Amino acid sequence: MAIIQNRRRHVLTAFALLLPFLLIFSLIFLYPALRIAQLSLTDASLIGDGNFVGLDNYRRLLGDRLFWTSLKNNGYFLLLTVVPTTAIALAIALMVNRLRGRLQALVLMLFFLPYVLPVSVVTEIWAWMLDFQFGILQPLIATVNGRPVPVFRNPNWVMPGIAVVTIWWTNGFNVLLFLAGLRNIPRELYEASALDGATRVQQFRRVTWPLLWPVTALVLTLQLILQLKLFDQVYLLSEGGPFNSSYVLLMMVYREAFQLNHGGYASAVALLLFMVIVILSVLQYQLLRIRGRS
Repeated sequence: MAIIQNRRRHVLTAFALLLPFLLIFSLIFLYPALRIAQLSLTDASLIGDGNFVGLDNYRRLLGDRLFWTSLKNNGYFLLLTVVPTTAIALAIALMVNRLRGRLQALVLMLFFLPYVLPVSVVTEIWAWMLDFQFGILQPLIATVNGRPVPVFRNPNWVMPGIAVVTIWWTNGFNVLLFLAGLRNIPRELYEASALDGATRVQQFRRVTWPLLWPVTALVLTLQLILQLKLFDQVYLLSEGGPFNSSYVLLMMVYREAFQLNHGGYASAVALLLFMVIVILSVLQYQLLRIRGRS
C-alpha cells in the first residue's frame, strides 16, 4: 500500500511540474494550430468564422501559380542558405577555437554581434551597402559583374542577396553551437592522433568531424526550419519582387490574410507550410542520424 501511495505522490508531483508547460503550450501553440486548421476549411475573412467549404481552399491552392512560385522560391532559398551557413559557421568555429584569451573573446563577439541586431537594422545596413548609386559594395560587384547591379531589384540577384544578408545576420548562433561542440571533444584524442603522426586534415576527418556530427545535424535541422519561415528580410528588402522572384510562402500568408482579408485561404497556406516544415525537418534529422551512425 505504501508503494502505491508513494507512486501516486510521484505521479502527482510530475504532473504538477508539467502543468505550467502544458497550459502555456496549449494556449500559445496547440489552440492556434487547431484554430488555423479549422479556419482553413472555411471561407472566413480575417475576423469571423465564415462558412464551411471543406477542402476547397486546398484545391484552389494546388491550382494557384503564385503558391508554386512561392514554394519554389522557398526551396531555392534553402539551397542558398542551409548548407552554406553550416559550412561557414563550422569554418569560423574551427578558427575561433584555435585562439585563446581576450583575442578569442573579441573575435567571437564580432561574429556574434549581428545576431543580436533586429532585422530592421540588419536590412537597413545591407540596403545602404548595396545601394545602386552609393553602396560601398557596388564597386566590388562591378569588378565581378562588369557593372553595378540593383541587387534587390534584379530577379537574378535578389534571392542570393537576401541569402547573404541572412547568413551574415544569423550565423553567430551557429558558431556558438559548433564552438560548444568542439570544446566537448577531449584534447587527449588530438594528442594521441598527433603521436601516431596524423596531420591536421586527418585529425579533422577522423576525430573532429565524427564527434562533431551530432552538432552538425542539429545546426542543419535548425537552419532548415528557420529558413523555411523566411519573411522579414524579404518583406523589408524586396517586398517579394521583382516579378515575384523573391515571393515566399509567408509573404503569401501575409498578403491573403492582411491585405486581401482571406483568412480561410491564408490559414490553408499557413497549415500547408507547417506540414512542409514538420515533414522536411523530421526527414532530414532522421537521415542525418542514420548518416551519423554509419
